[in-house]
Amino acid sequence: MTPAINIAKDAKNAFTIHEYQHDPKHESFGLEAAEKLGVDQQRVFKTLVVKLDNCDLAIGVLPVSTLLSMKTVAKSLGAKRAEMASQSDAERATGYLLGGISPLGQKRRLKSVIDQSAQQYQTIYVSAGRRGLEIELAPNDLCRLASASFAAITQ
Repeated sequence: MTPAINIAKDAKNAFTIHEYQHDPKHESFGLEAAEKLGVDQQRVFKTLVVKLDNCDLAIGVLPVSTLLSMKTVAKSLGAKRAEMASQSDAERATGYLLGGISPLGQKRRLKSVIDQSAQQYQTIYVSAGRRGLEIELAPNDLCRLASASFAAITQ
């Protein structure tokens, strides 16, 4: 069990765990998950850690086939600017390895925003805390468990 799975389990939310054999040579962790699970790329969401202009770290959760808009993610998190956090900062703050960062069960809960496109699906897939492990749950459940908000954050 990962901290992300434990959070969902403790909340007694409906969720499904999906596991696949991770290929370390694959170019994109998120696209690999969509391919190996046979799921539309728009339903598989990646978790990106950003550094805001006040030096706080935050999370953007968006479809794996899209790009994060630094301007809109910053605005949705109450900042003027955002940039990608370094790998070491992201891993240290979340307790997860890059490619397995989950919006749930982070070592230090980070302010989070989920792309509003998630709301059009009954369930979405996010990392369950390690490469090759995804958790499928309702977007509103993810939002509540991650203390997140919904906003348009893609380019």
